[in-house]
Amino acid sequence: DVVGILILWLVSAAAALDFKYHHTEELEAYLKGVHAAYPSLTHLHSIGRSVEGRNLWVLVLGRFPTHHKIGIPEFKYVANMHGDETVGREILLHLIDFLVTSYRRDPVITRLLNNTRIHIMPTMNPDGFEATKVPDCYYTRGRYNKNGEDLNRNFPDAFENNSANIQPETRAVMDWIKNETFVLSANLHGGALVASYTFDNGNSVTGSLQGYSRSPDDDVFIHLAKTYSSNHASMYKGTGCDNRQTFPEGITNGYSWYQLEGGMQDYNYVWGQCFEITLELSCCKYPPEDQLEKFWRDNKVALIEYIKQVHLGVKGQVTDKNGNPVPNAIVEAKGRPHICPYTTNEQGEYFLLLLPGTYVINATVPGFKSMLKTVEIPDNTGNFSALKQDFSFSEVSIRSRVASCPKTPLYQELARASAAVKPTLHVLVLMTIMLVIFK
Repeated sequence: DVVGILILWLVSAAAALDFKYHHTEELEAYLKGVHAAYPSLTHLHSIGRSVEGRNLWVLVLGRFPTHHKIGIPEFKYVANMHGDETVGREILLHLIDFLVTSYRRDPVITRLLNNTRIHIMPTMNPDGFEATKVPDCYYTRGRYNKNGEDLNRNFPDAFENNSANIQPETRAVMDWIKNETFVLSANLHGGALVASYTFDNGNSVTGSLQGYSRSPDDDVFIHLAKTYSSNHASMYKGTGCDNRQTFPEGITNGYSWYQLEGGMQDYNYVWGQCFEITLELSCCKYPPEDQLEKFWRDNKVALIEYIKQVHLGVKGQVTDKNGNPVPNAIVEAKGRPHICPYTTNEQGEYFLLLLPGTYVINATVPGFKSMLKTVEIPDNTGNFSALKQDFSFSEVSIRSRVASCPKTPLYQELARASAAVKPTLHVLVLMTIMLVIFK
């Protein structure tokens, strides 16, 4: 009887999601209530603790919520990494409510959850949220974690030596990324209305001298940012939060907007093999509660359409001659190599986000001959499955071992290498004289 009463209380807590700010105890009660009401569709766990010891809760939703299933991509939303930017925290709770109540009622949501494993972290910085005693549209000390660190400047950086002390919240997210096969992600912020994409930092190798830091998958990132902005109630209009700043089509390259070192989206892309964009959802960082319902309505369609993009491109398995998976095989599309090569997971799986078109996919098991396959990639987001293309290495019968990518400024090293091989004027003059002599 006691257990039954407790379950009823948890279910009622899950059902009673108002448009208001939910502090730590209420947020935990709501997430636990959802899991109790939908135990086969959800998995609730903490990936770590904040400086003050608060749990960093993640609710996983899908047909197989407790573990990765071969062929099903992993997606994540993270909000409130700046504790005083609060809209994302609340709309992710309403997204959870919408997903669980629509399952088996709405055919699109049902197919989405059957074919995608969705991870939702409503708050990455619970200490900062609780420290924001007087909400403000522009800035409070709650932006930072308890140690006074900006979590979105706290990750290893691919371009510069980031001297920031890695915080418990950052470390938890880094480990989370390492332990899952995330394909697509977004982190939710406030203070502007725009979808911002990689790179946030840059150097001459990525074109930062021209004011734009371009990744090898720039076309995909532009598509991802436009997918969100075009499905948002007003972001696509590109109107800034003041008269001086506008964003054409509601998107921006991160570096073009402002340079940022140690950001989470660049870390996801370089070291996590996960495409992440940053969503700025409100001009006011901590708006009044009576505006939350409108924020949910403005973002609802965009949140769902963005998740669907995890099914872009191509996916598959790399196996050996006995049909066993080959982990750590490098699989990339020709013409867009990553500075930290994208490799298969323990199940030999790879996922590459690519726009519709013709590509040559290069699979390489270190020490063996590469295998090339030309693929014609359609837009399969509506079918909730990327194109499947497997690779079987008949001569391979061993588990491939590749060292993990070092957490050093990789693009800094690439810039040095580029500069080192660039011929100087003196070398060119000397070569010309030698040619004249030999002639």
